[in-house]
Amino acid sequence: MNLKTLHLLLTTAAVISATPIVVKRASVAGIDVSHYQGTINWSTVKANGVQFVYIKATEGTTYEDPDFSTNYEGATNAGLIRGGYHFAHPDSSSGATQANYFLAHGGGWSGDGITLPGALDIEYNPSGAECYGLSASSMVSWVKDFSTTYHSTTGVYPVIYTTTDWWTTCTGNSASFASTNPLWVARYASAVGTLPAGWAYETFWQNADSGSNPGDQDIFNGDSAGLKK
Repeated sequence: MNLKTLHLLLTTAAVISATPIVVKRASVAGIDVSHYQGTINWSTVKANGVQFVYIKATEGTTYEDPDFSTNYEGATNAGLIRGGYHFAHPDSSSGATQANYFLAHGGGWSGDGITLPGALDIEYNPSGAECYGLSASSMVSWVKDFSTTYHSTTGVYPVIYTTTDWWTTCTGNSASFASTNPLWVARYASAVGTLPAGWAYETFWQNADSGSNPGDQDIFNGDSAGLKK
């Protein structure tokens, strides 16, 4: 090997070592919907590459989404992995009461490989005080009440849907749930951003409130096999 060849090899090696390696993480596309989306063509959604969907089932203890059964059946027939979500009203009744209402109206779970754990949608109050009039410690207790009740019936913990801002403000950025409950974080941006305390990663990311498919647009942080698990 002459000096010119050696210099070329060393220069090439230096360039390669200085070039950052970008590893694209696996992800799976999904959506979340309610009756606001109207009639959904689930075959088209499936053809567009969507593999999972969260469907609104209940709110508080007085509301059942009128399209839940239709959407759930349509998603099932199209071959999507699906689950229900519950919009929380912590100011109206206990976490246990709302978990049981959710379970009785579509929020159940079975280990069949096509059912997502039920999700607790806990976020900004649409009609009152941001934190529903609860202190941070009371809010943490409410979420625990919901979560443990759901777990005692199904054997799995519910997914928690929230934003980092709301969670920080209304729970004091509690890290109490990171070891048990999968995180579904909402942030409409090009990156997921800072997560609530304790969670090292998100399981689901709601990254847009509209897109090429009905409802909000979501990403599962993993591959199809991981989603089925």
